[in-house]
Amino acid sequence: MIIARRSLSLFAAAFLALASPAFAAPGDKAIDDVRILSADDMEGRGVGTPGSEKARAYILSRFREIGLAPVGDRFEHTFAFTKRDGSAAQGVNLIARVKGTQPGRAMVVTAHYDHLGVRNGEIFNGADDNASGVAGLLAVAEAFKAKPPTHDVILAVVDAEESGLRGARAFAAAPPIPLESIVLNINFDMLSKNPKNELFAAGASAFPVLRPILQQVAATAPVTLKLGHDTDADGAQNNWTNQSDHYAFVEKGVPWIYFGVEDHPEYHRPSDDFATIPQDFFKRSVATVVQASLALEASLDAVAQSAGR
Repeated sequence: MIIARRSLSLFAAAFLALASPAFAAPGDKAIDDVRILSADDMEGRGVGTPGSEKARAYILSRFREIGLAPVGDRFEHTFAFTKRDGSAAQGVNLIARVKGTQPGRAMVVTAHYDHLGVRNGEIFNGADDNASGVAGLLAVAEAFKAKPPTHDVILAVVDAEESGLRGARAFAAAPPIPLESIVLNINFDMLSKNPKNELFAAGASAFPVLRPILQQVAATAPVTLKLGHDTDADGAQNNWTNQSDHYAFVEKGVPWIYFGVEDHPEYHRPSDDFATIPQDFFKRSVATVVQASLALEASLDAVAQSAGR
């Protein structure tokens, strides 16, 4: 995130029972993804660093392992931006697609892989922020590869979120598919730490058509899925509308849902390490976002009609 701020459900269990043998329940692989992406040798995944390059290589290896295809001829999409100190920088987004059985509409799933790098000799590994979100995206990709969606699902692992949503804004400014075909953005940013067993889904206040879909997921989700953090009702500081990559889609008028946990003591600290992740909660959180992503994609036509897309 850029600034401060039960067992598997019956639905998920039914899906997993129908899935191909290549797809396993989200859990151990997601744990491996977080552990590897937040290891010291990734050096905090700062934009333009060797650690960022190493993280990209790992994510690309997972894309290929899952069997994802690029949009066009490559996964890597570079973009230039100016840092807050005025210096020039280059980021790299990683974009893949699972083709739907019907052409036309698409859903974009995002998660940023960058973090704060090394500062004053300390590595900011960003296990929750946002290795956890990338792991959630990869689990969603596995689910859709096992059970092909009706609509195209674009998987965008974006760079330079911590620098001002730069990768997401580069994607939205020049999307690899027509912007008008994008019906919904689902964004994952910080999925792994909450002592109250709570995961939030923000965005339904702006697009009420999403509320009953999310409420149905929440009724059987493996964690306590709560709707909120998308208005100023509890103060502007508790409104997450502009606090992560989904805001690049907000700016384009695209419906969105942001899944994340509330801030915790490790947020933007060197202590946001793999060792501080409660693995049981994280596995259940990943299972929840997989369940929700499947449900939202299945309802994409209704979302499009309601939103006029």
